[in-house]
Amino acid sequence: MAEAVMVSDAKGSDRKPAGKLLVADDQPHILEAIRLLLKPEGYDLELVRTPALTLEAIAHEEFDGVLIDLNYERDTTSGQEGLELVARIKEIDAQLPVIVMTAWGNIDLAVEAMRRGASDFIQKPWENARLLSVLRTQTELYRSQRRMQRLEAENRLLRTSGAPDFIASAPAMRGVVEMMARIGPSDANVLITGEHGTGKEVVAQTLHRLSTRSDRAIVAVNTGALPEGTFESELFGHVKGAFTDARTDRIGRFELASGGTLFLDEIANIPVRQQAKLLRVLETGEMERVGSSRTQKVNVRMLSATNADLRAECEAGRFREDLLFRLNTVEISLPPLRDRREDIPALAAHFLAKYATRYRRQLEGFEANALQQMLQYGWPGNVRELDHTVERAVLMARGTRIEASNLGLQAQHRSSASQSLDDMSLEAVEAILIRKALARANGNVSHAADALGLSRGALYRRIEKYGL
Repeated sequence: MAEAVMVSDAKGSDRKPAGKLLVADDQPHILEAIRLLLKPEGYDLELVRTPALTLEAIAHEEFDGVLIDLNYERDTTSGQEGLELVARIKEIDAQLPVIVMTAWGNIDLAVEAMRRGASDFIQKPWENARLLSVLRTQTELYRSQRRMQRLEAENRLLRTSGAPDFIASAPAMRGVVEMMARIGPSDANVLITGEHGTGKEVVAQTLHRLSTRSDRAIVAVNTGALPEGTFESELFGHVKGAFTDARTDRIGRFELASGGTLFLDEIANIPVRQQAKLLRVLETGEMERVGSSRTQKVNVRMLSATNADLRAECEAGRFREDLLFRLNTVEISLPPLRDRREDIPALAAHFLAKYATRYRRQLEGFEANALQQMLQYGWPGNVRELDHTVERAVLMARGTRIEASNLGLQAQHRSSASQSLDDMSLEAVEAILIRKALARANGNVSHAADALGLSRGALYRRIEKYGL
């Protein structure tokens, strides 16, 4: 009688799963021998005894590989039944690796099995080392292919979500892309972390476009640029007469974003005494305008971003831990551009197309020396610095292609001792000092601000001013 047996070795093991295998053979002792061999290797096994059960299992479950006999009860010597099974499996999943085995094997049968789509051929009695090697190679290759296909599909999803400037093909960005595709459609609050200029706002815009709220507004607030005196009014609004300059009612950002998404950039800059008010809105969905006693309900998805270490800020007493827990239901950490250099050519090409159109320049691309210089540069300002560098290069280019001299990166590498201050404006000197402070702090605005004796908000406003 035909039977199927599921064997799992996941219980109580810390070993990374080796893969899920379907094994088909009409001899119980063969199936048992394979089980004893593969179970210690960490494979999740399903054992079946007929071609029909094999096809049924593949139709209903995902496997990383199939190991099948070529001979069954209908015909025990020719291998024809197994060859037909190979062809049927390939019709269901052309990429699924099929390893065939038979005690009556010969070269002609092996060639025919491979022609019909088999990935490899094992002759009984098998050598354990060879069988394990073949299975390991084939399953790892198939799992890698599936991961890449999922990643490509997720990238296509992100790029067709209305965010064509989301470019992320580097290995360091794979986890980010997978996370965004998974949580984008949800209403989960997301904390986006990473150095200054890594593209946190682009991620926020993309998450909104992937969500069920995409037909409503996403309202972005740069909390780092908000003076403390106007913070509450900006977020919650105010009524006429609430304070001296409140000549009319004003709608706050929470009301504007209700039904959609609220993105709070530079969240670490929120004053501690204002954090309790933000926490209350996140916990209850209720708020009042400044000067009003009428409670309003708001429904927003909260996205926030920072380049600060909020856990360290909590330990230092500058950020509420309970607020952090509300903000980071999911945390997405963006790598700096220096760790995803594979994306630099595509990002540079995107910025080139954008600015060539804006400034009506006929430019075809980058010279090899320009591309090499961009790949070798450290990019302390990350993607934002690359954006501004390409914009400047578009304006400076004289021919149809961007040259290394148009980028201005060599000038940025020069030491302060080699630069003459005589012909420089105060703003130019300030920009150089800020760039150097950011480079020493590896792009961390909080640390750079401390080194310069500025508040985070003041430094952030200068960074925006100088396009750093």
